[in-house]
Amino acid sequence: MINRENIRNIAIIAHVDHGKTTLVDAMLAQSGTFRENEVVDERVMDSNDLERERGITILAKNTSLYYNGVKINIIDTPGHADFGGEVERGLEMVDGVLLLVDAFEGCMPQTRFVLSKALALNLHPIIVVNKADRPNARPYEVVDEVLELFIDLGASEEQLDTPVIFASGRDGWATAEYNPECPSKDLKELFELIVREIPCPDCEDDAPFQMLVSNIDYDDYTGRIAVGKIQRGKIKTGMPLVVCRANGKTTSAKATKLYTFEGLLKSPADEVGAGDVVAISGISDINIGETVCDVNAPDPLPFVKIDDPVLSMTFSVNDSPFAGQDGKFVTSRHLRERLYRELDSNVSLRVEDTDTTEAFTVSGRGELHLSVLIENMRREGYEFQVSNPVVIYKEIDGVKCEPIERLTVDIPEEYTGAVMDQVINRMGNMTNMSPTAQNYTRLEFLIPSRGLIGFRSEILTATKGTAIVNSILETYEPYKGDFEARNRGAIIAWEDGESITYGLYNAQERGTLFIGAGVKVYEGMIVGESSRNEDITVNVCKKKHATNTRASGSDEALKLVPPKEMSLEQCLDFIADDELLEVTPNHLRMRKRILKTDLRAKSAARKKK
Repeated sequence: MINRENIRNIAIIAHVDHGKTTLVDAMLAQSGTFRENEVVDERVMDSNDLERERGITILAKNTSLYYNGVKINIIDTPGHADFGGEVERGLEMVDGVLLLVDAFEGCMPQTRFVLSKALALNLHPIIVVNKADRPNARPYEVVDEVLELFIDLGASEEQLDTPVIFASGRDGWATAEYNPECPSKDLKELFELIVREIPCPDCEDDAPFQMLVSNIDYDDYTGRIAVGKIQRGKIKTGMPLVVCRANGKTTSAKATKLYTFEGLLKSPADEVGAGDVVAISGISDINIGETVCDVNAPDPLPFVKIDDPVLSMTFSVNDSPFAGQDGKFVTSRHLRERLYRELDSNVSLRVEDTDTTEAFTVSGRGELHLSVLIENMRREGYEFQVSNPVVIYKEIDGVKCEPIERLTVDIPEEYTGAVMDQVINRMGNMTNMSPTAQNYTRLEFLIPSRGLIGFRSEILTATKGTAIVNSILETYEPYKGDFEARNRGAIIAWEDGESITYGLYNAQERGTLFIGAGVKVYEGMIVGESSRNEDITVNVCKKKHATNTRASGSDEALKLVPPKEMSLEQCLDFIADDELLEVTPNHLRMRKRILKTDLRAKSAARKKK
């Protein structure tokens, strides 16, 4: 068991893509965590498939290393605002934070969010200006920006007196005095700064055991594993425990196995003391936010309040003509069990039953938060359909209020007008405009959350893929009024069948197609985007008929424009209130809620009356 004086608990927090996971890689490598001949992947902490594919961190993860006899427990947190719940619960386990800021980009929306949470918990910060060696880096200007942010967030004098270190996580060096001509060679100064500036855990060693469950791990053999920092006392293998539940009740439990984090692995332990991060196996129904205590001192700890969800969607059983062809789990029972199981570890998510057993309302922090859940479910073999995301309104003092986000867009100067027009059309207001390096301009806006649905894809198209778009929830304000979310209609399949080149050739003149030839379609399925602000129904299965003078295939070959392949996020952005997205392990199909063409026409006529 390690002496509490030799423990440091830190979280690495930052805006997305500022280099948190890469820095952790370098820290683990230089601390001797890996064998000299061990082959280690890049971004080794991003362990699940989606994290590796998207290059982002989704789940907060624990690791540890040793430096001169001091154990440093590290929590690598996500950078996207949608996964803020992972950041918030991770901060419960630490005594200090490394605030990473990109030496070129400087303070971004998520920098403000994660720093505000750390300061509110009175954690000790260390400013790490990362990527100090990148072209056009402005490390000393960025330090000034960060200190201004500290002041803006009401930091105390002690927090303002935070140390600063310049680093390159990719190249594995850190130094307090950065010289571009002669950078440091290793992370020694960073390790020494952590040991010196981050306090050891402030815990009671001899008091009865108490631990707040901040994370849930899972093992195929031992089941659920509760992870958290021991607030007081110590725990031994086989020790009887009591769990203080969220509903105020208590239940008996037993610590069948204990683990501490050693590098990337969980190491079995017989005894773990106050201040260390421990994983407890043997409590089958444990949940995040509950407190595990000594049987003689059932004393629950308050759990950090997780910010409320902003967007909601309806998940329902797939009822399209192709239902059941792909999925392994297709019934409402399967869907319900999976969604409610997600609540065990996804603390920012909300799931509610509806007035039908076939559908469930799922609420999250943003489109990315919900799309990651959808992608995970389809990879697990689930088949279902989802509605378009809608914002969650609040009633404040009798007034209908909506979530407002702080939007930051970095773009080349020539596109500023196009971006401003797009934001103004979505009820946004510009709050700041400032030049950055290389003829780029940073625009800041306050915009309703509903205005961001579909915004990113439109801006990337308008700026030829050069825009860098970030946003974070700022506040709630009275409803801003209606605006048109989508200014183009859908191209809809007329009948069931298989798409034919001849039918597609005639349809592509009416807009942008999402499918090519040889694709199975059904009536009411969306096969493209109309060039006008109205839906168009086309027969993509139409064949060219033979005549007395020529065969059906005798004309010169028809050339089709390559179809636009839609990602999951693009599909969610595209679908309107009267549309659904059919999600299966192998397909994403957009469709109308009412599939039959004549029934849609009757429904539209009734609405006009």
